[in-house]
Amino acid sequence: MISNLRKAVRLPQPRSHGVDLSHPARSPLGTAVVNCAVYVDGVRQQGNHPADVAIRQVRRSGSGFVWIGLHEPSEKEFAGIVELFGLHPLAVEDAVYAHQRPKLERYDDSLFTVFKTVRYVEHDRLTDTSEVVETGEIMVFTGADFVITVRHGGHGSLGPLREQLESVPEQLALGPSAVLHAIADLVVDDYLEVTAAVQDDIDDVESEVFSVRGGGGAGRIYQLKRELLELKRAVAPLDRPLQSLATQPIAYVDPRIKTYFRDVSDHLDRVTEQITAFDELLNSILQAHLAQVTVAQNEDMRRISAWVAILAVPTMVCGVYGMNFEYMPEKHWTFGYPLVMGVILAICWVIHRGFKRNGWL
Repeated sequence: MISNLRKAVRLPQPRSHGVDLSHPARSPLGTAVVNCAVYVDGVRQQGNHPADVAIRQVRRSGSGFVWIGLHEPSEKEFAGIVELFGLHPLAVEDAVYAHQRPKLERYDDSLFTVFKTVRYVEHDRLTDTSEVVETGEIMVFTGADFVITVRHGGHGSLGPLREQLESVPEQLALGPSAVLHAIADLVVDDYLEVTAAVQDDIDDVESEVFSVRGGGGAGRIYQLKRELLELKRAVAPLDRPLQSLATQPIAYVDPRIKTYFRDVSDHLDRVTEQITAFDELLNSILQAHLAQVTVAQNEDMRRISAWVAILAVPTMVCGVYGMNFEYMPEKHWTFGYPLVMGVILAICWVIHRGFKRNGWL
């Protein structure tokens, strides 16, 4: 049974950016409830039941669990489920108002886990204001006989994941912790996809910075660093919760799944290492860009200085002969003017050749 767990979780998963109601058994059960189903021995039971009916069915039979999925519920919409399952008020507040960092909290009757979801925002060309990473949240309440998922944001739909799990009953038979693992694995897989896409943007900026034209403004580099920071805020805090799920004995988490949480944690470490490497690379690209700007400014200053030196010769000579003294050398000589102009041109030519040879012009 466990041997199929990794295979099932690694199946290709389609991405949906809205609330998924495509499953035949899914109907709008409320303004926020996307799905409510009962699973016994990993098999979804027929019928659409309200949450109170579903949990009574599970507890009366003494087997199975309920999986309720919600999308951005209001406090009023969530109130009935809170009372039914006895969820802790602090966790409920976090689930309703969102904007939480990834974490794992333990309460008497449940676990509360927060995941930051990320999505790469497609764009034709990276600009100084391009949005690269869009974030959302998935909160998971896990108990002995229930899983409640609360999703915030326009991406990260769990509909395809639910259908995938339903196709592998032996995985769902492990209970609510199997769902928690599948969600964690899906979220971290999305991190890997986003980091791969961000790497393409970094490669493009790097190529432009080191191109002959020397493109790639600092604004775009700073924008990438800001978006990378957003990704880091989603990824880095998740390390501790996954380590706890992988190594510590935790209520409502099947010990047989801990190995697979460790696998997810390894993938998260890989993402964290990539983000750190990207940040260091962007720092190097930014320093290289600033060095190029400095070199270009120095070259401009050298050209300006060279032309100033050349023009100083005629300025000096003409300044001398512009003085109104009666007795000046060659002033009344027929060939004085051509001689002075020739000397000026000769000196300017020699200076220009010297600057050209030294690379100043």
